[in-house]
Amino acid sequence: MPNKETATSIRLKKTKGEKIAALTAYDYPTARLVDQAGIDVVLVGDSLGMAIQGEEDTLSVRLADMIYHCRIVRKAVQRALLVADMPFGSFQASPERAVRNAVHLVKRGRAEAVKIEGAGARLAAVRAILAADIPVMGHIGLTPQSVHALGGYRIQGRTLAGIDGLFRDALQLQEAGCFALVLEGIPHPVARLITRSLRIPTIGIGSGPGCDGQILVLHDMLGLNPEHPYKFVRVYADGAGVLGDAIRRYAGDVRAGQFPTLAESFELDPTILADMEHHYGTDHQDQ
Repeated sequence: MPNKETATSIRLKKTKGEKIAALTAYDYPTARLVDQAGIDVVLVGDSLGMAIQGEEDTLSVRLADMIYHCRIVRKAVQRALLVADMPFGSFQASPERAVRNAVHLVKRGRAEAVKIEGAGARLAAVRAILAADIPVMGHIGLTPQSVHALGGYRIQGRTLAGIDGLFRDALQLQEAGCFALVLEGIPHPVARLITRSLRIPTIGIGSGPGCDGQILVLHDMLGLNPEHPYKFVRVYADGAGVLGDAIRRYAGDVRAGQFPTLAESFELDPTILADMEHHYGTDHQDQ
């Protein structure tokens, strides 16, 4: 097995010119597949609100939800760096509360790093968590937890003022000590320039090929999202089609009496079978 990924090894990939492959995971079976496929970073994202819980956004996800899913994923992930999103409300109130909740994600959720959306007023929380020896991944651009403040899921950095703000946020998060930075929903030329300006790696989602790595929501790239995928999502499998067909065939076999067969059933010791038939009578249907 290749060496275990850490926040340090992920940061060093930029200096080595190595691209970073990241994916989300929320349960044991898929996390195991993702890790065994050689993914570098597994993110237990608050996107579970939409991908798993059926919510319309990420805002209702609780810290308890993140800890629960993190612990499950941790059991499967052996090689990748496990990063946990800090959900909405878990770090905004104060740096002290942010540290307390980040510690819960590490101690109870077994995360190896946390991700925080935004900069500016969030920098104090980032610095406090780092001071507690917990690695932090930053996240700027289209930050889903700020959907109401942004006026919806809008591409960021389309004006000079917006671009200046993104550069400022990126540099501040780097200087605060983040080991990597997610760039979401940023025009490709802007994301490329930010990437070239930083010493730490950038991981893009909807920000073009100029980033140091990429991340997608697993359910999107596997074709399990019932909605039309975003422009930046490349669907690698018709997961909904494959699973739907399997479920329909199973239901058909059950209704036709073709599942299960006797070959797929457990046998009984002949002596016990004879005694049972003597006591209860013979089940002629199975003869």
